[in-house]
Amino acid sequence: MVRLENVHKSYGEQKILNGVSFDVRRGSVTTIMGRSGAGKSVLIRHLIGLEKPDSGSIMIAGSNIVRMRPVELNKIRRRIGVLFQEAALFDSLSVRENVAFPMREHLKISEKEIQDLVDDRLEKVGMIRHSEKFPAELSGGMRKRVGLARALALEPEIVFFDEPTSGLDPITRGTIYRLIEATHAAGPITYLMVSHDIEGTMAVSDHVMMLFEGRIAAQGSPEEIRNSTDPAVHQFIWGSAEGPLTVD
Repeated sequence: MVRLENVHKSYGEQKILNGVSFDVRRGSVTTIMGRSGAGKSVLIRHLIGLEKPDSGSIMIAGSNIVRMRPVELNKIRRRIGVLFQEAALFDSLSVRENVAFPMREHLKISEKEIQDLVDDRLEKVGMIRHSEKFPAELSGGMRKRVGLARALALEPEIVFFDEPTSGLDPITRGTIYRLIEATHAAGPITYLMVSHDIEGTMAVSDHVMMLFEGRIAAQGSPEEIRNSTDPAVHQFIWGSAEGPLTVD
């Protein structure tokens, strides 16, 4: 569903992506982990076409988006949902209007049909009772739920998640991960997350990759990543360059 081949990106002298290559299997839940500042959010912006790499290819559903014109890129984006780190809701629109926005932009259906679809998406994330509230009236977790409902608005083939539980308390993080599992199970969607939340992403992912020094340093099942002998993976997973911390 997603394939990157030798993607490079620098800002001046600072190299962020240094030959990133990977595949994401259709229908999977895949997570790219890495430290803060590792380039995960930069990677997401490339995947949705907000930035262009210095070199390399980015294939989404078989199409290379790097050389696409804006009109072509918009057709691909119609097949993609995105949950941004801060949910990125429109402050001046209610919860209902935020979720309806992409439907009005892309679907040629009646207002009644739009409102029925909005109800369905909000019901799935447990926010139907708050549909008339504005983002400023919502907690961080509630905004993430609305962001997820909007990401699912157009029944996308793939959803990108940029730090889906960043800044949330443990209970709310658990709620978001359960919603991710439930919405993924409800349809044949490919989920690709970037996160530094080890426990949560390990619990919901089929495949895990680690971004380190601009490259994918390791990848495999959650269990394979936990048992990796790579020093960089050990340092990230266990908080120690030597691997799991032990108590004598």
